[in-house]
Amino acid sequence: MDRTHDDGALSDLLSSPRRIAMVGASPKEDRDSNRVFRFLLEEGHDVLPVNPVVPEVAGVACVPDLQAAVDYWGAPPDVVDVFRAPDAVPAIVEETLRIGAPWLWLQFGVVHEAGIQAALDRGLEVVVDRCIKVETKRLQAP
Repeated sequence: MDRTHDDGALSDLLSSPRRIAMVGASPKEDRDSNRVFRFLLEEGHDVLPVNPVVPEVAGVACVPDLQAAVDYWGAPPDVVDVFRAPDAVPAIVEETLRIGAPWLWLQFGVVHEAGIQAALDRGLEVVVDRCIKVETKRLQAP
C-alpha cells in the first residue's frame, strides 16, 4: 500500500497557509493535539478544532464534525488532521470523502489499515503515522 509522500510534496502542502480541520483537538494543554493545534495557528494556518464535546481549543470555537467545518469556511479543508483512536479512522475517511477534502493526515499511532486502504482506493492523499508539527519543523530546518 503506497501511502508515502516525498519531502517535496509535504513541503508544498505545509509551506503555505492551509485550512486544517483537526479532528480530536483537545483543550488540555498537556495533550499533543493541543500543542500541535497551537503550533499550526502560530505557523499561520487556519485551523479549526473538530470536537463535539468541548466548546473551544486555544480560544477557537469547536465545530462538531467535518461538515460543520465546511459550513464555517464555505469550502472543504485542505487537510483533515486526525488525533483519534485508530478505530475512528473508517468513519473519518467517509466523512473526509463526503466533504471533498483532498488530504487526510493520520497522526502518530492513528493507523487503521482498512481505513487507510479505503482512503487511498478512493483518491485521498494520505499521510500515516507522522506528526504534522514534526514534519513542518523538519522541512523548515536549514
